[in-house]
Amino acid sequence: MGIIFLAFGLVLIVEGLAWALAPSLIEQLLEMLRTLPEAARRQIGLLSIVGGLMLVWVAYWIGV
Repeated sequence: MGIIFLAFGLVLIVEGLAWALAPSLIEQLLEMLRTLPEAARRQIGLLSIVGGLMLVWVAYWIGV
C-alpha cells in the first residue's frame, strides 16, 4: 500500500512542478489538445497507459 502512496505522491510532485514552473505552457498544451480529434486524444491516452505500465514493469524487474 505504501508504494501506491509513493507513486501518487510522485505524480503530484511532477504535476505541481509543471504548473508552478510553466503555467502558460500548460495552458498552450491544453489548447492544442482541444484542437485534436477525439481519436487522437484517445490514442495519446492509450500510449500513456502503455508507457506507464512499461515503467512499472521495469521498476518491478529491477526490484524497487
